[in-house]
Amino acid sequence: MSPSTFRIAFAALARPTFDVPLAQEVTQNTIEHLQRAGFELILPDSLIADLNGAQAYLSKLDGQPVDLLLVFQATFADSTLVTGLVEGLKRQGQTPPVFLWAVPEAPTGGRLRLNSLCGINLAGHALSQRGEQYEYAYAAPDDPAVLKQVKALAGAGMLRRRLQMARLGVVGEHPAGMDSCHLDESQLRQVLGIQVERVQLQQVFSMVRATPPEQVSTVRQILEQRLDNLADLDQTPLNGTLSVYHSLRSLAQEQNIDGLAVRCWPEFFTDLGCAACGAMSMLSDGLGQHHPIPCSCEADANGTVTQLMLHWLAGEPSFGTDIVAMDFEQDFISLWHCGLAPLSMANPKYQPHGTIHSNRKVPLVMEFPLKPGVVTIARLNRHQGHLRLVLGRGEMLDAPAPFSGTSGRLRLETPTRRFFDTLMQEGLEHHISLVYGDYLAELRAFARLVSLPVLEL
Repeated sequence: MSPSTFRIAFAALARPTFDVPLAQEVTQNTIEHLQRAGFELILPDSLIADLNGAQAYLSKLDGQPVDLLLVFQATFADSTLVTGLVEGLKRQGQTPPVFLWAVPEAPTGGRLRLNSLCGINLAGHALSQRGEQYEYAYAAPDDPAVLKQVKALAGAGMLRRRLQMARLGVVGEHPAGMDSCHLDESQLRQVLGIQVERVQLQQVFSMVRATPPEQVSTVRQILEQRLDNLADLDQTPLNGTLSVYHSLRSLAQEQNIDGLAVRCWPEFFTDLGCAACGAMSMLSDGLGQHHPIPCSCEADANGTVTQLMLHWLAGEPSFGTDIVAMDFEQDFISLWHCGLAPLSMANPKYQPHGTIHSNRKVPLVMEFPLKPGVVTIARLNRHQGHLRLVLGRGEMLDAPAPFSGTSGRLRLETPTRRFFDTLMQEGLEHHISLVYGDYLAELRAFARLVSLPVLEL
């Protein structure tokens, strides 16, 4: 995701008893580097020198969602300005992460012109006494490591802010024996702020059966631009899946739902006579001009939450999958699911097809190998009654699909045998989520922000 998606409140502090022209020069230099890096900055009208200036800046921030409060210590200032800004944002209902940035100054043997380091030292002490979290840097404005640090923390702030407003739709209960898809509503609400909206399967089935034929035709016309064989499939169950897509999207729009966890079997097959997989693939992908709605099968609520996090960070679709095979000698794992991966993840060397479910023998599921590239894998994991975040990174290989449906071969940074031992010894869930790109820094920062333990794969 581009840093421009992250909104940073840039509060530059200074005292008039120090070298204000130098402070202004250093501040402007820092602003330019952040803007060139792509961040959206909310700037004060001038250097903040007193509580009146801090209050004026807070008034400017009121009503603007903030992902990070970046306190730039242009010169020394006591801690009242920092604590005033943090407490003022709280009164506005905002709790963005705090980043304290001081800049080095060359020893001249003469006047201490900025004394920036002492400023963040005071600020850190004051915040720690109040139980507030913060991160920090002592570096020049153009330090690339600090810009990466800012991006990671702003991404973490964005995730926390969006999850606190998120609505998760859970359609039906997870199937018997799928304990790894267990839903704890109060835990999700307490730790992440997520609100769960429960939906009965029969409500969805009634919507599916009432879908107007013209809506099915519209969805089909869009999908035919991606798949080359819809006419070859059994049309009745195919139209059923297209109706499921329309119904679930309508439900999400009506109830302002960000992601869906759907009990996909057995009832979609036994009651409706079609597969939900293709519908969830289209939803997760953002078919046509719609925004993606991440979906997990088997009513895997924590899986959908993980996919939401990855989707928001990457600005691209995410995918929940099974780990189905491992090759210890060639060092890769095989990922697979019936056919619900987003079509945008298809390897461009292969034409995606619509096909039938491998076990139930009805459409619509997607069939293609996953495209090559760096991926981040993650899982909001329930471990001994508590939540933690499982994280890893790897390379999706440019290879034919190892199995039917949507599948691919992944080489992790950790050896496959070690991954297998971790999977089994830690009792991890059978679903893992992935997105293309490297977002480990943002996810680690998020875990720190919400006090989630991390298990690195």
